[in-house]
Amino acid sequence: MNKDRNRTGRTIRAWLLGLAGFMAFAVGADEQPLTGLKNYQVNTPQMMSSGLPDAAHFETFKSLGVTRVIDLIPGDRDEEQTLVSDLGMDYHNIQVEWENPTVANFVDYVAFMESSPRPGVTLTHCKLNWRGAVFTYLYRVNRLQEDEAVAREDMLAIWQPNETWQQFIEKVKQHYQAESFSGK
Repeated sequence: MNKDRNRTGRTIRAWLLGLAGFMAFAVGADEQPLTGLKNYQVNTPQMMSSGLPDAAHFETFKSLGVTRVIDLIPGDRDEEQTLVSDLGMDYHNIQVEWENPTVANFVDYVAFMESSPRPGVTLTHCKLNWRGAVFTYLYRVNRLQEDEAVAREDMLAIWQPNETWQQFIEKVKQHYQAESFSGK
């Protein structure tokens, strides 16, 4: 049965990627709308993740139905916030330190993901989509209750988490397991 779920998951992802490409073509986006974008991935019909987009990528994402952007890069992100807001998309920055991701960072991510009934797709990004791959994996498993093996396969297609990030994954899972046991 897990093999069937994994096969179904891969089929759905392939279909979504094809649909995203078709949508970009249909709305007049460039032939290769996301050229140069590192580690782009469709995670679910409502979630995408990628490395650091440039202005043209954000325009393409808007044409693909992205309405919300979560940026996991620390530092001054005012320029990106302005760019995304000027395109009519919601923007949220979570300052995730590479060597010290925290459960509080992920709780902030969940709060933003679940804060608005605004329809559309949410893009999660960082520099190379390593932070993003972990955050989308954790959200899919802990909040959307997706099959862990399917979500993990997507994360591992982007990168293999190092010790720091593997510990972060375990801490977040423990946090949400404890929350589910306490009835929160």
